[in-house]
Amino acid sequence: MRKNSIKNVRINNEVQKELSQIIRESKDPRIHPLTSVVLVEVATDLKTCKAYVSVLGTDEDRAKTEEGLKSAAGFMRHELARRLNLRNTPEIKFIMDTSIEDAIRMTNLIDEVNRKDADK
Repeated sequence: MRKNSIKNVRINNEVQKELSQIIRESKDPRIHPLTSVVLVEVATDLKTCKAYVSVLGTDEDRAKTEEGLKSAAGFMRHELARRLNLRNTPEIKFIMDTSIEDAIRMTNLIDEVNRKDADK
């Protein structure tokens, strides 16, 4: 299976949807409620999966969420296996994605510059 084949894209989307649902239903207090799965890349052999996760909160919230997700990775893999009909259930590696926070910060900086220009 090629990396950008229709089947691989469909598997990525399904895994992202189910993983988001599993995280939302998680009862782990370390996982922040504003945690979202931004992107999922499942390897073509279905052995590994990189899940890019974004947390809207403080750096402490991000660190606790990352710790909670890494400790619950086995449980989440088991849940994925139960919910999806795949030959192999991929091992999940969580990667923290800060692109949303960076975009918010950039928007705030642009707004601040625009306000300063309007005051002149």
